[in-house]
Amino acid sequence: MRLRNVKRSSNIEDRRRSGGGGKAGIGGVGLLIVLAIGYFAGVDVTPFLEGVQTQQSAPRELSAEEQKAADFSAAVLGTTEVVWSQIFDEQLGRTYTAPTLVLFSQVTQSPCGGASGATGPFYCPADEKAYLDTDFFATMARQLGAGGDFAAAYVIAHEVAHHVQNELGILGQVNQYRQTASQTEANAITVRLELQADCLSGVWARSVDGLLEPGDVDEAINAARQIGDDTLQKRAGRVPQPHTFTHGTSEQRSRWFATGYKTGLVSECDTFNARRL
Repeated sequence: MRLRNVKRSSNIEDRRRSGGGGKAGIGGVGLLIVLAIGYFAGVDVTPFLEGVQTQQSAPRELSAEEQKAADFSAAVLGTTEVVWSQIFDEQLGRTYTAPTLVLFSQVTQSPCGGASGATGPFYCPADEKAYLDTDFFATMARQLGAGGDFAAAYVIAHEVAHHVQNELGILGQVNQYRQTASQTEANAITVRLELQADCLSGVWARSVDGLLEPGDVDEAINAARQIGDDTLQKRAGRVPQPHTFTHGTSEQRSRWFATGYKTGLVSECDTFNARRL
C-alpha cells in the first residue's frame, strides 16, 4: 500500500510510552496467541490464563518498529477519514465524524472495560475510540498466516467500520437487541454485525484503490479468511461450533469484504436483511 504522500491523521492517542502490563505465566507471543484466538473464536481461554498477572512498567522509549507502526496506523486512519467523509456525503447525505485510534502496549483501560492487546483490536462506542496494540500486526503475520501491510490496514479499517456502524445507529440497535436475546441469538446477530463491518472495510478498500499495490486486496481477503471463526476454532484444536460463532466463517468474511470492494456501496452491505450470509 503506497502511503508515502498520504496525510497522517491527528486523531491518534498513543499510550505506548507510558508502559504496559508485564505478564507472568504464559510469556510473550504465547499469551498473545491464546487470547487472540479466544477473542476471534469465542473460545474460553480462562484455563490457560490462571496465574497471569499484570503490572505497570516504567515509561519507555518507542522502538523504531513501534514508531513505524504508529506512522502506518496514522496514515491508514487518515485514508478512512477522507473516504468515509466523502461516502457519508455522497451516499448517505450525512456528515461523518471520525473516531480516535488509541495505540497501546499489552494492556489499557477503556469505558468498555480493561483490555489486553492480546484480545485483539476493538472499538468502544462509549468513547468512540478504536483500540489497537500494534504488536497484533506481527501476530497476524507470524502466527495467523495473515501478513502484509494491507492485511494490517484491513484490521484498522474493520474497527473504523464499527465506528461507521455506530454513527449510523446500527451498533446501538444491535447492542439493545443483544440485551434481551439468548446467547445463541446474540451470537447470530453479532455475526451479521461483524460481516457488515467486513463489507464496509471492502467499501473503504475500493475507495483507496489508487493507493494499492499488486496483491494488496488478496492480503486483505486472506486476512479475513484466517480470522474466520471456523478457522480459528480449528486452530485452537476444536471442532467448529457454529452456534458459538461471533464473527462469521472464513468464507463469509472474505466474501463480504469482496462484496464491499466490488460494489463500493454501503447499501450492498446490509447483512441484517441478507438471505445468505
